[in-house]
Amino acid sequence: MKQALEEARKAWAREEVPIGAIVVANRQIIARAHNLTETLNDVTAHAEMQAITAAANHLGSKYLNECTLYVTLEPCIMCAGALFWSQLTKLVFGASDPKNGYRLCNYPLIHPKTEVITGILKHDSEILLKQFFHKRRE
Repeated sequence: MKQALEEARKAWAREEVPIGAIVVANRQIIARAHNLTETLNDVTAHAEMQAITAAANHLGSKYLNECTLYVTLEPCIMCAGALFWSQLTKLVFGASDPKNGYRLCNYPLIHPKTEVITGILKHDSEILLKQFFHKRRE
């Protein structure tokens, strides 16, 4: 999760919402990503979507069924849907997203075989997001 937080800081440096993600397979990082929605002028360029694409390219497979995604914020519905289709083995996220997180939806967006772990470095992820938005409002 510390590596995902580093990616989130890279997003902030680009004036993007500071969300970072990494994908791990066989105990090695195979993909690193952060939000690029402003940079690419693309609403789908969330950290998770970038990480899924990079990991799939690395593996030469559309499935991430032997992978863990670490992300600093609970995935949105769009990202959770993509994670469902990727058949991700494990999702680990830091901060919850009570406004836009996938858990708001009553439909099971995470694959039933995907293990979900929440709250890892939650405080660090929340502080980073709060500082970013506080600075933008100044």
